[in-house]
Amino acid sequence: NITKTRTLPILKFLWLILQHVLPKGLQRVRDYGFLRGNAKQLRLQILLLLGINIDTVSTPQKSKQSKCICPYCQHQMSFMGMNRLRG
Repeated sequence: NITKTRTLPILKFLWLILQHVLPKGLQRVRDYGFLRGNAKQLRLQILLLLGINIDTVSTPQKSKQSKCICPYCQHQMSFMGMNRLRG
């Protein structure tokens, strides 16, 4: 795996970063309701209420490391971790 470095004008760099960040105060929709990560039981109950055979419903397999491609530069993005600033 080869690491490449590129130099960008500051405004272009900031624009690329801001495309991957939600504005302050907004939450991802998938964090709530039956789309949240720990709502598997709720989703199964909904399927049962709708009369859908849950034996035929496939659960998506989560890969160990997903490959995200930047839609603008077409390079693979690598995530190194995130910490919230406290203050």
